[in-house]
Amino acid sequence: MVFRGKYLACACLLCLTLFTQGCAWLHFNPMVDGDLPPILSQKELTRPYVKVGRIQITRDVYGIVDTLVTPEIREWGYNALRAEASKMGADAVILPDVTGRNITYLVMPSTEYRATGIAIKFK
Repeated sequence: MVFRGKYLACACLLCLTLFTQGCAWLHFNPMVDGDLPPILSQKELTRPYVKVGRIQITRDVYGIVDTLVTPEIREWGYNALRAEASKMGADAVILPDVTGRNITYLVMPSTEYRATGIAIKFK
């Protein structure tokens, strides 16, 4: 009877651990950074290219009124631009820009971060 109680307690602890931490083990990353098109400056463009399209991505953060673009927000913007450019079949992204502005939904203040860039394909 004592062993049965220990096994039951261990099984419950194991199930509790798996249910609460199981999703933390899943790392959803649809694309590896090496597969995404790079962000190039105007100086790095040495080959002729055609514009595939303009990319614009927005992210709303509710309850926070901070338009300062932190390194984390800038990294989010660049990675989002690269992922969208990859979906378009682009070779690179040029003229990236990440900005923030204050907006208000009814009475709730929020910040909208916007990442823009141009997807290009080399000739």
